[in-house]
Amino acid sequence: MTEPRPQYDAVTPGTALPRLTHVIRRGDLVRYAGASGDLNPIHWSERAATGAGLPTIIAHGMLTMGVAMRLVSDWAGRRAVLECGGRFARPVVVPDDEEGVELVVDGVVAEKLDGSRVRIDLTVRCGGEKVLARPRAVVTLN
Repeated sequence: MTEPRPQYDAVTPGTALPRLTHVIRRGDLVRYAGASGDLNPIHWSERAATGAGLPTIIAHGMLTMGVAMRLVSDWAGRRAVLECGGRFARPVVVPDDEEGVELVVDGVVAEKLDGSRVRIDLTVRCGGEKVLARPRAVVTLN
């Protein structure tokens, strides 16, 4: 059963969204590459990744952003997201094992905007380190 969508009048700046924890494994990178068309070898070839100065294969930046935005769309509803953005601050290194790597996404209502819109500020961490800089979204409620 899904939670009811939050109502604009019921949220205030500082309202926390429920934490999202998501594991990324190398198989996810293969599926994402096929779906997105981003076939950059740093996402699937150990040799290409290390040759580019990376420690190993890394997750696609837009996959990381997509995971972050899932927190927002799960909370507000998929059709509620009006804008989203952020910068890639640190690569998400994906080990060659069954455990993968865990992304932890936290969000908070940062500001009520005009109409029924609110700005959500996010924190996206992998291994305790922030991997996105200034990730945020604007959603409409009600």
